Amino acid sequence: MIDLTNVLVLGLGVMGQAVTQALVAHGSNVTVTDDRAGSVGIALASELGATWIDPPSSSDWVEALSSFDAVVASPGVPEIHPIFAAARVAGTPIRSEFDLAAQWDQRPVAMITGTNGKTTVTSLVTEMLVRSGIKAVAAGNVEVPLVAAIDDQEVEVFVVEASSFRLTFSTCHQPVSACWLNFAPDHLDVHEDLNAYEAAKANIWLNHDKGGVAVVNADDEVVNRWAPKDERVQRFSIETDADWCVAQGRLVGPDGLDLLGVDDLARSMPHDISNALAASATALAAGASLEGIRSVLRNFQSLPHRVELIGEASGVRWYDDSKATAPHATIAALRSFDSAVLIAGGKNKGLDLTELSVLVPHLRAVVAIGDSSQEVAQAFDGRIEVAVAGSMDDAVKAAAALAQPGDSVVLSPACASFDWYSSYAERGDDFQRSVRELIGAAK
Repeated sequence: MIDLTNVLVLGLGVMGQAVTQALVAHGSNVTVTDDRAGSVGIALASELGATWIDPPSSSDWVEALSSFDAVVASPGVPEIHPIFAAARVAGTPIRSEFDLAAQWDQRPVAMITGTNGKTTVTSLVTEMLVRSGIKAVAAGNVEVPLVAAIDDQEVEVFVVEASSFRLTFSTCHQPVSACWLNFAPDHLDVHEDLNAYEAAKANIWLNHDKGGVAVVNADDEVVNRWAPKDERVQRFSIETDADWCVAQGRLVGPDGLDLLGVDDLARSMPHDISNALAASATALAAGASLEGIRSVLRNFQSLPHRVELIGEASGVRWYDDSKATAPHATIAALRSFDSAVLIAGGKNKGLDLTELSVLVPHLRAVVAIGDSSQEVAQAFDGRIEVAVAGSMDDAVKAAAALAQPGDSVVLSPACASFDWYSSYAERGDDFQRSVRELIGAAK
């Protein structure tokens, strides 16, 4: 059991507020602080039933932590923040919302992590369980934090999207199924380095020895390196034989399980097939029925801003993949196209955009946008035509001029949105508006 008598919560975002409310409800004395909240934080702390303290200076954090039994830091607080080094010196444990939820609630949890695709797979698994007659909800790195979701006593299984930020300090989670989808450089603006990001993801299997099924991407070298070594590991692959794979045009599972044909999937791009296999393995281990799984795979459409078809005009299709905020995500999406005009750029998260150059065989041209437009242009270094646009409307017009009948135009930025927009969703919405205005006028 974690001692939660006196707890400090750092950060008053959605998760910080949910954690504070949950701790107060469970009888903890909670103190909150936030580097950016200012006077708003004082009022919010009072509203939540907590005590506010001003953020200590870097040299005062050790003394400040001496009176607390645990610290809960909000997702996205950089690992270079002085609280983490101070906690190690003071001997104050850092806990996560997953740790709190595990202490307060013992209902089954299915957990999904990965650099890309975890929101989609979380949605798939949740719907597969629901279609199987099981009351399931998505929680974690979605609109509802896990510590808030457990208030609903009717839920039978929680399907948790587990970001690296939430996994970094998690120690107590024991999922019935734990899926790691893939790994690629990302979030180097938060984690100390790539090794720290990798280790955080691997924490999804920290307690695998206590039970549960580990679902492993056999096509990913990093994921395989961290995979547990026992009979409760199930691998999925679109490239080779595995427990879950594609054989003769059909999705198959362990022990000769024939799930359904690739042509029966609602979408069948390579990443769709991989997600379908991963979700099926994870959901089945969490209690879903085969019919529930099949029903979802036949009908599931893409989530907003994830290679979402917006429209078609003059023989050109337009896709919104604004959720792709790292090169790995853009590469995975664009490899599904034979000839595309890529719109990419934004606020780089400290990642190597030159990786995008592997897409040249799939591209007609590139339109570079945002703060990183010159980095995007340099990634292709004269190997393909690149236009630079200063607004989304200009980018859409430039892409339309470059595209030819049979091409696709894909907004897949490989960068965060915070140079021009408040979120990837706002960016995607603006792209969709601009596209619809353009193709509407072209009809």
